[in-house]
Amino acid sequence: MPPPAADSQTEAKRATGHAAAALVEDGMRLGLGTGSTTAFAIEAIGQRVREGLRVVGVPTSFAAERLARAAGVPVVSLDGLGLDDPAAGPHPLDLALDGADEVSPAGDLIKGRGAAHVREKVVAALAARFVVLVDASKRVERLGTAQPVPVEVLPFAEPAVARSLRALGADPVLRMGERKDGPVVTDQGLWVLDARFDGVDDPAALGAAIDGLPGVLGHGLFVGLATDVLVGTAGGGIEHLDCARD
Repeated sequence: MPPPAADSQTEAKRATGHAAAALVEDGMRLGLGTGSTTAFAIEAIGQRVREGLRVVGVPTSFAAERLARAAGVPVVSLDGLGLDDPAAGPHPLDLALDGADEVSPAGDLIKGRGAAHVREKVVAALAARFVVLVDASKRVERLGTAQPVPVEVLPFAEPAVARSLRALGADPVLRMGERKDGPVVTDQGLWVLDARFDGVDDPAALGAAIDGLPGVLGHGLFVGLATDVLVGTAGGGIEHLDCARD
C-alpha cells in the first residue's frame, strides 16, 4: 500500500488533470503536454472524445502522442495546423495543457524533468491559452531553489556549454539514463545538462543568456508564457491562478 502522502499527491494530480480537461470545448485544437499530471488530463479528454467531443491535439513528445492515441484523442503534427496560412493567426492552438517542475508567484516556470521542454515551449507559444497543471509541491517563491534548469545541448557541444553554464553561476550535470548506459537522449537525439543554480533572480535574463550559448537548442525556463495555473490540493480541490502573459 502506498504511503498516504503518495495517495494525496496522486489525488491532487488527478483533480487538476480533470479540471483542465473541463476547459476543453468542442472544436478546439489542443497542445498536449508531457508528464504525470497532464496524463490525467489526456485520459479525461479521451473519455469526452468517446462521448462525442471533437478535438485534435498536438503532442509535445513521443510519450504524449502514445498516451493520446491510446486514450482515443486524435493527434496532428505542427505541419497539420496550416501554420503558413495567414488566417491561422499568432495562436493557431486554442489551448495547451502541461505540467511544470516549479512555478513562481509570477507564473514563470521551470520545466523539463521529462526532457520534452523544447517541444513543450514551441507548443505553449502557439497557444492562445497555456494552462499549467501542478500540485502544491511545485510552487516556489523563487525559481531554481528546488529544481535545476534543464538545458538541451548538442552532444558535441556538451563540454563547451557546461563550461559556459559554470560561468553563469551554475553547477551543470549531464543527465544520465535510468536502466540504460549513457546519457538521457531527447526526442531530438540530443543530451540534457541539468544546471543547478542557487536560485534564479531574473529568469528572463538568464534564459536569454542560455539561449545565446552556441550548441544549446533550448532550456526549461518558461517566462511569460503561462496564462493560467491550476494547483491541485490534497483534498481534491483546485486553486486557479491567473497569470500576466508577456
